[in-house]
Amino acid sequence: MEVRSKIMKTIGPKRTRLENAVARELWKRGLRFRRNTVDLMGRPDFAIKKYRVVIFIDSCFWHGCEKHGQLPKSNQDFWAKKIKGNLERDRKVSEYYMKNGWNILRVWEHQLKDEFDKTIDEVCRFITEAKLRWKIESVD
Repeated sequence: MEVRSKIMKTIGPKRTRLENAVARELWKRGLRFRRNTVDLMGRPDFAIKKYRVVIFIDSCFWHGCEKHGQLPKSNQDFWAKKIKGNLERDRKVSEYYMKNGWNILRVWEHQLKDEFDKTIDEVCRFITEAKLRWKIESVD
């Protein structure tokens, strides 16, 4: 188990096809952002620091989606513990951003797969509203 842990730690996060599709669409719509920003807690998939916006795309498996998240048949104790740890980390990260006045959005993988355009519209609306709040606050 220790050997596997060492190996898994050396594997960095990968940009998924879904994240790449979201990035292309947001960029096409004129939104500019950074991806997997190392200096932000939880390494958000998309971040716009100026407007204090972070967006996470949560996969159904790794983030324990109640609708689609299923544990593998083998080694269930390990996977249950792993997913529970991920959920706890997600909760802490979300709390951190909310406490510090950031605009945080979590999007489920299945939302993008089921209704990509509608979900992208919601993400764009979320970013636009955060920009408007920022402009109002910076005027005050």
